[in-house]
Amino acid sequence: MSDSLPLLLRAARGESVERPPVWMMRQAGRYMKVYRDLRDRYPSFRERSENPDLSYEISMQPFEAFQPDGVILFSDILTPLPGMGIDFDIVESKGPLIQEPIRNLSQIEALRPLEPKATMPFVGEVLGRLRESVGNQAAVLGFVGAPWTLAAYVVEGKGSKNYAVIKAMAFQQPDLLHRLLNHFAESIATYLRYQIDAGAQVVQMFDSWAGQLSPIDYDTFAAPYQKKVVDLVKATHPDTPMILYISGSAGVLERMGRTGVDIVSLDWTVDMADGCARLPKHLGVQGNVDPGLLFGTPEAIRERIVDAVRKARGRRHILNLGHGILPGTPEDNARVFFETGKTVNDLIGSAA
Repeated sequence: MSDSLPLLLRAARGESVERPPVWMMRQAGRYMKVYRDLRDRYPSFRERSENPDLSYEISMQPFEAFQPDGVILFSDILTPLPGMGIDFDIVESKGPLIQEPIRNLSQIEALRPLEPKATMPFVGEVLGRLRESVGNQAAVLGFVGAPWTLAAYVVEGKGSKNYAVIKAMAFQQPDLLHRLLNHFAESIATYLRYQIDAGAQVVQMFDSWAGQLSPIDYDTFAAPYQKKVVDLVKATHPDTPMILYISGSAGVLERMGRTGVDIVSLDWTVDMADGCARLPKHLGVQGNVDPGLLFGTPEAIRERIVDAVRKARGRRHILNLGHGILPGTPEDNARVFFETGKTVNDLIGSAA
């Protein structure tokens, strides 16, 4: 019966549920002492995310501590890059570094189609173990980076504040960039199918840097490739809910809703009521509490959760933050977030 499936999966599919499910982006990570202790023993991020025993342990840490309704694979959006022939490293406190940034046609032509089962077997192993461990207590989430964001990293060679290098490519050599984006779209779709086949029940696509694009450039360089990923995945896995998240998405919300995803994840700069009004009613919403609020009082956290859930009532809604939980967030406040999410109906009733 459907009722025996995880709450988050049922909600993401648009079924009527008893309350909004709750999880957090980056819920496994630096704010947890147990994670920091493990990081001290295994300082390489790539080892932590590519060793299946470590990735599994880290993925389960927030579930064991807080019992969220979703357990997301501990990995990185750049993890598939080596399988395409692009090497990278992640330096603590500095972020990703691409060894040889992609800047010319010969480099793009040399990229390999992604074969995740051969190049990333650890991802499939961890997803399968997570499904086995959490059963129907939580949904297992997979995720990928969207083509524009992956391209931004590999062309810039690292994170950027102004994205001058990839924007120069976009406006001087658009055909070159489109070839790169198309390669990523096809490979990322393959990667998502692999994750779903391995155990992911809901998947999220992060286009973290698409918020740096003007609406017209979003329509040119981001949305078509988001949609291509969605179309390719839906062709083979039509029943797997797909979520799209963009940081700084206020200017392109309506456009996000036209990519074919099932759920649009709102960041905290959009009022939940406004976001719901701007998106078609058949689409679900996710979010959108300010991660910075988790440095506040428990009362403030509860009040803002109640506000978001009340404004999303009548919609398919997954309670989340508007971005990843921040390093340094008190673990007790993360606990307040999860516990409030699970009792929010009672709180709304008492506040009515």
